[in-house]
Amino acid sequence: MSALGRLRRSPWARGAAVALVAPAAATGLGLILQPGRALGAISIYLLGVVIAAAVGGLWSGLVASVLSLFCINYFFTEPLHTFRVTDSEDVVALVAFLVVAAIVGSLVARTLEERARAARGERESQLLSYLATKVLAGERLERVLEDFAGSLLGPLHLARCEIRAGTGTGSYDVVQSREGAAGGEERNLPLDVGGEVFGTLAVVREADQPPMGRDEFRLLEAAARQIALALERARLDSQVTVARLDAETNQARAALFSAVTHDLRTPLASIKAAATSLLDDDAAHDEAQRADLLQTVLEETDRLNRLLGNLLDLARFEAGVLTPSKQPVAVDEILASVLHRLEPRLSSVRIRTVIRDTPEIQADPVQLDQVVTNLLENALRFSPPNGEIAIAITPWKKAVQVRISDQGRGISPEDRERVFDAFYQGDAGGNVGSGLGLTIARAIVLAHGGRIRMEGSPTGGVSVVFELPTPDGVAPVAPAATSGAAKPASPAAAEPVPPSESGEPAPPEPRPAVDAGRGGSERRT
Repeated sequence: MSALGRLRRSPWARGAAVALVAPAAATGLGLILQPGRALGAISIYLLGVVIAAAVGGLWSGLVASVLSLFCINYFFTEPLHTFRVTDSEDVVALVAFLVVAAIVGSLVARTLEERARAARGERESQLLSYLATKVLAGERLERVLEDFAGSLLGPLHLARCEIRAGTGTGSYDVVQSREGAAGGEERNLPLDVGGEVFGTLAVVREADQPPMGRDEFRLLEAAARQIALALERARLDSQVTVARLDAETNQARAALFSAVTHDLRTPLASIKAAATSLLDDDAAHDEAQRADLLQTVLEETDRLNRLLGNLLDLARFEAGVLTPSKQPVAVDEILASVLHRLEPRLSSVRIRTVIRDTPEIQADPVQLDQVVTNLLENALRFSPPNGEIAIAITPWKKAVQVRISDQGRGISPEDRERVFDAFYQGDAGGNVGSGLGLTIARAIVLAHGGRIRMEGSPTGGVSVVFELPTPDGVAPVAPAATSGAAKPASPAAAEPVPPSESGEPAPPEPRPAVDAGRGGSERRT
């Protein structure tokens, strides 16, 4: 920008110009409208002083008052066109005009200055509170700093604003600028709080603007303090997050230690007791007792093996390496295999299955077997003696849905998501397990691109429902189920599955057991 442009924008130049122009304009108007009448001209000069004070400030108004006095004396006071005053009344009038003009000009200038200061303070408060509000709202700090740097360009007449800082957990390099604006005065302020420096705030004033004033520099310092406080808050939030994660990790470790200690010692104690009894030469065991002790060793060994497998699966899940080896799998065949393997343990409850024609899915058969096993063991743990566990396999939208329902005590809706957390026991009512079965099941289902949830069961207790997508993404609508090649469907298979509380299929109400084929079956174990 040229020197003339900078001079035009200077407040001192503007004040001097209006101090000169206002009396000259008043003189012209007075000579035209009130020639030879000093009293009428005085009113016009007072108006000029007020305009000079309003536009140029206090000093401009005072200079305009003095110049107006000389103009009144020269153009409107006898003898005309001289600065001599012969009448004492004219002297009093001129002095009174000077005093009144100075007072009026100063009052106008001060009032306007106070109003401008109040408006500027309000804008500055809004600007500074903007950063605090955004930070407290939880918005991303880098985005907040970008917006704040951009908001400083206008009030401070900046060509460029740069924020370069770091908090130990991340660095921030924010640059905002006015397109096409030439740079002038530069200022650099440290971003420090309590002696700790996070970075610098660098600003470049527009080339056509005067040097930064005291109020503007005070605003810039306040902005630097706000930015430093925001950075410190980000650092403290990061430390709090790390501390919380450490606490949660320690809590998980304690829970893991407690669960593993309990679940390892229980089968080990049973195995040791059975082995000690078998090795005791003084103990007389018949064949039935020896078989019972050996069966105890076998069952507790399997239990120990399952616990260690769950722990290893949990470790793989947390490490992100729980990758399924997918191949075509029939879900009903996996269920049949699991029921056969768990048949001795399921002897205390009734098992009812409803199986509709479903397509094969792409899944890891070993992992899917583990999901069904964990869910059945969980249902068995909370089922009352001679209770019923209902299992339904049905096509649902673009997936195959498996629903396992028990008749246990149930679980409150607010805890139905928490039960999938590792080691969560809730109100187990004495049915204590490792708290890993549902966690592992959810991890495997999610790894297959499916979903799993817990719902209330129409027969009491809860239903654990998981869905796995079909290969082509389309699950066919099941036709009327048949048993074998030509056997008609059983009543259980012919009746549609009623909706659950989430609007999805739920297992039908219990009815007498019948022998049926794969199409629709109800069976007791």
